[in-house]
Amino acid sequence: MQAMMPEKSHVQNENHPLNESEADSLSRELIAQMTLREKVYELHGRGLIRYGLSMFFSNSLKLVKAGGSKKHGIPPVIFSDGPRGVSFVKGATAFPVTMARGASWDVELESRIGEAMAKEVRAIGGNYSGAGCMNLLRHPAWGRAQETYGEDPHHLGEMASALVEGIQRHHVQACVKHFAANSMENNRFGGSMNMSERTLHEVYLPHFKKVIQRGAASVMSAYNKLNGEYCGESKYLLTEILRKDWDFKGYVTSDWMWGLFDTQKGIRSGMNVEMPEGKVYSYKKINRALKNGDITMQDVDALVLPVLSTKLLFASRKDFQNYPRELLGCREHVALAREAAEKSAVLLKNENSLLPLDKNVIKKIAVLGSLAEVKQTGDKGSSQVNPNYIITPLKGISDFLKSTGVHVLTAPQNDRAQLESILRDADAVLIVAGTTHLDEGEFIGDGKIRDKDNPDKQSLMMRIGKLGIGGDRKYLHLHQPDIELINLAAAQNKKVIVSLVAGAAITVEEWQENVPAIIQTFYNGMEGGSALAKIIFGAINPSGKLPFTVPVHASDLPPFDSFAEQAEYGYYHGYTLFDKENKQARFPFGFGLSYTDFEISGLKLEKAILSDTDSLTISCLLKNTGSRKGAEVVQLYMSPPKTEIDKPEKLLRGFKKIELEPGEEKQISMTIAVRDLALYFPESKTWKVERGIYEMMLGNSSVNAHLLRAKFEIK
Repeated sequence: MQAMMPEKSHVQNENHPLNESEADSLSRELIAQMTLREKVYELHGRGLIRYGLSMFFSNSLKLVKAGGSKKHGIPPVIFSDGPRGVSFVKGATAFPVTMARGASWDVELESRIGEAMAKEVRAIGGNYSGAGCMNLLRHPAWGRAQETYGEDPHHLGEMASALVEGIQRHHVQACVKHFAANSMENNRFGGSMNMSERTLHEVYLPHFKKVIQRGAASVMSAYNKLNGEYCGESKYLLTEILRKDWDFKGYVTSDWMWGLFDTQKGIRSGMNVEMPEGKVYSYKKINRALKNGDITMQDVDALVLPVLSTKLLFASRKDFQNYPRELLGCREHVALAREAAEKSAVLLKNENSLLPLDKNVIKKIAVLGSLAEVKQTGDKGSSQVNPNYIITPLKGISDFLKSTGVHVLTAPQNDRAQLESILRDADAVLIVAGTTHLDEGEFIGDGKIRDKDNPDKQSLMMRIGKLGIGGDRKYLHLHQPDIELINLAAAQNKKVIVSLVAGAAITVEEWQENVPAIIQTFYNGMEGGSALAKIIFGAINPSGKLPFTVPVHASDLPPFDSFAEQAEYGYYHGYTLFDKENKQARFPFGFGLSYTDFEISGLKLEKAILSDTDSLTISCLLKNTGSRKGAEVVQLYMSPPKTEIDKPEKLLRGFKKIELEPGEEKQISMTIAVRDLALYFPESKTWKVERGIYEMMLGNSSVNAHLLRAKFEIK
């Protein structure tokens, strides 16, 4: 029988994009006509060597592809990373890292960033984006913290969903990763993340569930084990939860090179595509497994089906524009990167309203610190972006003040005499300090848990690519030279501002009482220095809120032995742990100051008595009571009834970012489904809403004392 070619109208007809049913039906017809070799070709990537060589030695990245058949009219998967912009392509836009964008709490902005990323993926010939890194931040020392949005599952799910929706608006398949419980770096290759079933479902999976049920095309598994079983070979994760519980219709890819080990286990678990090569899913190994009776042809077909149907579904959708290579780093995308940096910065301290500085009053500003002149946008792992330029803090300040007559002073950090002279002479001091790729980032290892006794040992890939060591942070405080510089500056000058650069929390106890202003800017992209200058001098009003908890002491956080083969993940972390143990954070989750003031009042519930099938609508009035335009993030928390079941004091269940002119006020409402308040019961493997009295709390951070409260009952 002659192989059926799919009609062009089914794949690329502008007037008839396929629906899910049509894509499924067409895929089944194709599978019935494909040889085993053709099927296996759809189950693995190809082009790793060309990709690696081009990554390290060329400005023209050779993308890794998976599958594809001209004979059957099946497009290949064409992969492009990463979370802060298209990776390893000269001239791509470098956006602030994901954690910075998490601090924006701006889902509309994140959706636009997803669109821009997708356009640049299309511009280099890709159709599959690995930008959706969304693992929960369990501990701020996690080296890859910069690639995710924060510590709270609800916040994570909303921000990641916005990114995915933006990406897929341009017919790029979005891959969300790493599934699941991937929150340590040094032990990610084979370390087991152990937890109860309730902890897994209520803490480490809700954000994945949300983004998948909102239409994410693909999922990437994690390197690590979950309760002793490799995630890439876990039938519980990939079939029981993803397929059966969440009704996932897309396909799963393995994390690269060390994400899959056993052919039979991979196929039976529901792993669809091995990346970036067919090492475990080779034709030889799959054919042997079939002949030995370890797997059946139905098993193979079941893996191929969602791969084909998803690719055909996306390929059939109408393109509304061309995607020329000139989109890389184009003016519009660079402006968007700058906007993201402006909206992500979190003002942590501002005593006596030191900020914003007045350039008509300040005549000399010192810009100092270990990172004042460092060009960096994040780590040097798979998310590395190579933009045409990077605006450092020093350059950003200098450019902003170029025609004002304000002098910008600087000096080497090791020249104490010159530093002291400048510090005394300056009207204000900006110190930029924090981490680099040498402190934190993706650990590009050799597939094994990092050697605790020799942590600086470099793998072959590290040496060839001149990549940073990466891995988890050794400590949460600043490096000692930075601490000494800050305290020296504070002793010489009363107007010291510290800008913190890091993927997550930095503890500040050694110096925070000595300085009047602190702002966290994260790795804030190619335009970060420009954004910082505009914030420092008041052209932009900071509106970021912390997406994590900053402790007073690192010991206030959950245990973190990132070299451990067995890591125990408890139910509590972040603000839920601080609430549980009645600890005071230095800077709490959801916290961030502004140059203006806001008032939240008039909390109302639409109904006070509900059933578990109802939705709850909460409203309030937000007013800008200050003298500057600004944006506030209104946050909605839920406190469950007091029963025998152990549960958090409160959980984030909604948020909105609203911009207001001075004196302006807006009525705000949020609606949540009662079913979203359910708890997971492992014994019955079901979600149930507890009956009883709940309390809704509304405010601009997670601090209990500042939250408006109203009670309702679920009967």
